[in-house]
Amino acid sequence: MFCHLRPVRRLCLEKISPHWFLYSRSLSGAEAVNALRPFYFAVHPDFFGQHPREREVNENSLKRLSVYLENLQKPGFKSLKPTQLTFYVRETDQNSSDGQEPFSTSGFRAVNFTLQTRDLLSTVLDILNSCSLSTEHIQSSNTHVHSQPLKEAKRTPDRPIKWDKSYYSFTGFKDPDEDLEQVSRMETTLISWLDNNEKSAVKKLKNSLPLRRELDRLKDELSHQLQLSDIRWQRSWGIAHRCSQLHSLGRLAQQNLETLKTAKGCTLIFTDRSGMSALGHVMLGTMDVHHHWTKLFERLPTYFDLQRRLLLLEDQISYLLGGIQVVYIEELQPVLTLEEYYSLLDVFYNRLLKNRIPFHPRSLRGLQMILNRDRYAPSLHELGHFNIPILCDPASLQWFILTKAQQARENMKRKEELQVIENELIQASTRKFSLEKLYKEPSVSSRQMVDCCKRLLEQSLPYLHGMHLCVSHFYSVLQDGDLCIPWNWKNGEATK
Repeated sequence: MFCHLRPVRRLCLEKISPHWFLYSRSLSGAEAVNALRPFYFAVHPDFFGQHPREREVNENSLKRLSVYLENLQKPGFKSLKPTQLTFYVRETDQNSSDGQEPFSTSGFRAVNFTLQTRDLLSTVLDILNSCSLSTEHIQSSNTHVHSQPLKEAKRTPDRPIKWDKSYYSFTGFKDPDEDLEQVSRMETTLISWLDNNEKSAVKKLKNSLPLRRELDRLKDELSHQLQLSDIRWQRSWGIAHRCSQLHSLGRLAQQNLETLKTAKGCTLIFTDRSGMSALGHVMLGTMDVHHHWTKLFERLPTYFDLQRRLLLLEDQISYLLGGIQVVYIEELQPVLTLEEYYSLLDVFYNRLLKNRIPFHPRSLRGLQMILNRDRYAPSLHELGHFNIPILCDPASLQWFILTKAQQARENMKRKEELQVIENELIQASTRKFSLEKLYKEPSVSSRQMVDCCKRLLEQSLPYLHGMHLCVSHFYSVLQDGDLCIPWNWKNGEATK
C-alpha cells in the first residue's frame, strides 16, 4: 500500500511546491559557500588589519555563522534558535548602503541582522540581502525571502557556483578571485611592514604610557580594595576604554563597598554581558549601568551555591566515566554563563545515568574532556582532551574513549613539553629584542607560537626595542602602539 502511495505523493509535491523548495533541498554546503563568496570577501577579517575592533567582531560573527550553517546541514534537524549577527561590511563596487548605516570614513559600515531560516538557500539569500550584496549570481527563484519580483525559476545544476570572468566584466561586479590575487601579490613581509609602521607604533606607544601607568594603578588599587584575585578584559579594548571601565567600578565601590566585597577572591572580567562565567568569574557587562552591576554583586551568594552544585556535577560525571576530568577551556569553547554551562552538564549527566557505560573506576584518571553541544561524534583534540557531544551515542562514546585513551595521554604529554618550550622561547625573544612585552592572541596555538618565536630569534630586529609585540593572525598597529604580527610572517622580499 505504502509503495503505491509514495510515488503519487512525490508527484503532488512537485506540482504544488515552488521551484525554490526543490532547489533548497538539494543546495549543498559547497554551493552555499560559493554563493556567499561576495559576502565573505566583504567581511573577511584579513581586510580589517588596521581596525582590530571591527576585525574581532567579524571573526566572532563568522564563527557563529559557521555553526548555524553547519547545523542546517545536519540530518534530522527541526529548528534553530534565531541567531543575531553583526558584521562590518567593506565598501565594494556592488555594495549599496540603501536602508543600512552609512559608510564610515574607513570605508565600511555596520550591518545587523537575525537569521531564522530553515534551509541553506534562504539563509544565503537572507545574508546577501541584509548586506545589500547582489543575489543575481544565484540562479533560483526564492519568493519567501527575496524582496524583488522574481523571474521564472530555473533548475540549477548540482555543482559549485563558479562564474566565468566575462560575467564580472559584463555586470561590473567585483571578481572575488581578483581580490584574493591582489592580497597575495601585495603580501607583506615582516621587515617591510616594520619599516613602514615602526614610527607610527612608537608614537602611539609613547602617547599611551601615561594611561598604561594609570591603568596599572587603578587595577592594583581596586584589586586590593575588593580583595579580587584578578581583573581582566574579555575583548581587546584600548587602554583609555579600560581605564574608563575601572573608574566606573571605582565610583561604584565608593558608593557601595560592602556589596562589592562579596566578590572577594574572584576574578572580575569586563565583557559584553553581566553574570558569572562557566569558570566562576564575575562578568561585568560594559553596556550595563551601576544598578545592574550592584544587582549582580548582590546575587553572588546564589551564584556561589550554583557553582558548588556545578563542581559536584562534574565530579559525578567523572565518576561515571572512569575518572576522566571534565574541564572548560576558555580559548576553545563558546563563552558560556554559569547557568548555561550547568544546564549543559545536567543534560549530559542525565543521559549517562540512563545509559550506564561500564568504565573501570579510575581507569581514565589524568585524562580530560570538554562538553560540546554543536557536534554529534566525539573527537580527540591535538592538545589531548576529548571533545564529547552531549547527545552522542553512549556505546560509541565508550569505544572511542577506550581506543583513543593512550593517544590522548601522549598528546597531553606533548602539550606539556610544548608549553615549556613556548615559555622559554617567549623569554628568550623578550630578552633578545628588549621587548617590553611579548604575548599572543588566544586563537594562536602553542605550536604556532613556538614556530613564530624560533624564526624571530634568527632575525636582527632593532625596531622592536621597548615595544609591545602581539603574535596574531594579521599585521596591525593597535591604537595604543602594540605591534601585531601574524605567527606565520614572511621573510625576505614580498611575493610578486
